[in-house]
Amino acid sequence: MIIPKKLPDVGDFVIIKITKILPHGAYARLTEYGMDAYLPISEVSSGWIKNIHEFIKEGQQDVAKVIFVDRERGSIDISLKKATAKNKKDKTDETSEIGRYEGLFNKALESSSSQTKKQQIIEELAKVEHTYNELIEDIFAKKDPLKDLKETQFKDVLYELVAKTIKPKTYTVAYNVELTTTDTQSGIELIKDAFSKIEAQKVEVLYLGAPRYRLISTDESFPKAEGKIKEAQAILEKYKNIEFSIKESKSVE
Repeated sequence: MIIPKKLPDVGDFVIIKITKILPHGAYARLTEYGMDAYLPISEVSSGWIKNIHEFIKEGQQDVAKVIFVDRERGSIDISLKKATAKNKKDKTDETSEIGRYEGLFNKALESSSSQTKKQQIIEELAKVEHTYNELIEDIFAKKDPLKDLKETQFKDVLYELVAKTIKPKTYTVAYNVELTTTDTQSGIELIKDAFSKIEAQKVEVLYLGAPRYRLISTDESFPKAEGKIKEAQAILEKYKNIEFSIKESKSVE
């Protein structure tokens, strides 16, 4: 956050550190907010828990989901069992990226000798941007989010840093294909022709050992990467003498 929220919202995922374990729950520090939250024993893990110490430890860092917020009292309940492995990875990646982008922001302040005006700059930025991620990504996309910022020297330095440092995000998906042909005469040529058309769609084809292949697609967004795989599947479906099955692969190598 450029200006952090005082409290998270229900449904948010938060970084936590277990600070105190009780028989029927635990307290955890929300590291992004500098406050404590309560973790009921029923939200530690699915199923019956006989000994809570077998599931969590003091000092343990994790990602939890916010399930209750009382804004008047400032009390928060969280859940570990409602945070999936993907939720945890996404939150960890996001937090790491925020730290990196905030580092760029602070480096621009230092390089432009604008440290004394940090709070003023932050308050101006908060009018148009919510997080450091949004700020840096909008700069990278050349949307000029700081066009109205009074501190033009800071703006110029930050824009230059982003241009030199940030690389475009890419998303990679992989699918395994088992492929056979009923054409005993020219089946191999049909398969080569199909893969040639697939590769023309910028989908990489890896040979895993007949009849198994892997299709790998990389693009600037997950939907676009998935879309290329769908295009590849559509190409294979046009060949009447080719039979295939396709499923997502856990590996992209």
